[in-house]
Amino acid sequence: MIIGYTTGVFDLFHIGHLNLLRNAKGMCDKLIVGVTSDDLVAYKNKKAVINFDERMEIVRAIEYVDAVVPQEHMDKFEAWKKLKFDLMFVGDDWYQSDKWQELEQQFNEVGVRIVYFPYTKGTSSSLINDVLLKLRNDSF
Repeated sequence: MIIGYTTGVFDLFHIGHLNLLRNAKGMCDKLIVGVTSDDLVAYKNKKAVINFDERMEIVRAIEYVDAVVPQEHMDKFEAWKKLKFDLMFVGDDWYQSDKWQELEQQFNEVGVRIVYFPYTKGTSSSLINDVLLKLRNDSF
């Protein structure tokens, strides 16, 4: 059995999120998804619009997802020690970054392959949030 793992904030769930989960599930037998806690969202210098419990429930309801776990820290290798996944799925916006090159090396030593999926251009939670804020500001 091949176990896959990915993480995300999954705020303002959109087609990019769905594509990631669908594509990831297509490459593994069991897909575990880490949903970033409200406290950890601060790493993006943002605040989630949808609260953590609701984001967990939304992701849990997606047919491609087999298990949902809280992501309460950024240490991906620590998550591997707990979950023992075989594949880790990441957006290609991280490809060849210093951080992910180091992680690839570390994961390679334990037989975990990192798969980079194309980032969905034109759609992101940040973009949706910006549009909503603009609409709100324009209406006043």
